Amino acid sequence: GTASAARGKLPVERPRAPSLMGPSGALRALPPPFNQNLMPNPWTGKGNPYTREEVRARLQATLDQGKAIIAAGAGTGISAKFIEKGGADLIIIYNSGRFRMMGHGSTAGMMAYGDANAIAMEIGEFEVLPVVEEVPVICGVHATDPRRRMWHWLGKVKEMGFSGVNNFPTHTIVDGHFRGVLEETGMSVRKEYEMVALARKMDLFSIVYVGSPEEAAEMAKAGADA
Repeated sequence: GTASAARGKLPVERPRAPSLMGPSGALRALPPPFNQNLMPNPWTGKGNPYTREEVRARLQATLDQGKAIIAAGAGTGISAKFIEKGGADLIIIYNSGRFRMMGHGSTAGMMAYGDANAIAMEIGEFEVLPVVEEVPVICGVHATDPRRRMWHWLGKVKEMGFSGVNNFPTHTIVDGHFRGVLEETGMSVRKEYEMVALARKMDLFSIVYVGSPEEAAEMAKAGADA
């Protein structure tokens, strides 16, 4: 990719890490030392947004050091600041984060208490993305919202500077009669698989929730990264 310089000047080539994907689709081992400077924001030279491959490379580097990957949710800018200082590998923005900051349980994010997609976008735009320096920031996406053209919404997520997506609120934690009603009325969990497949096409990293081995298999088929 390229990023345009000031008006009237020629485009400037964006520095890129070498391809990390082997012929089988598996990640190649990173040559030591892992150089994060090969993966800058193309406009500022630092931080979000990262490409899908760049996020995967960062996580692989953590695993290569024998460390666990830590993904933490942030509902405010101050939370995100301290999550980054604490050494997390990913920061995830959910609508439920706002309810937690109000003193309510995360399940409030599953209820009809607001526009889940708009809330996550607002937290990212005005609170988290402006203060996070380097850690990839992931946007929670309510994929089953029938009011959204998902390809269009993911375009906004990408444009905002998020480096990936997560399927929250998710119907994978809903079961019983209500789950059946959702499946029958066009708000199926399949919409979440389709969102992840779109994200893969749009070069967005994806980290997903599933509630069964069958859902895990479907997410893998859709191209989920984690």
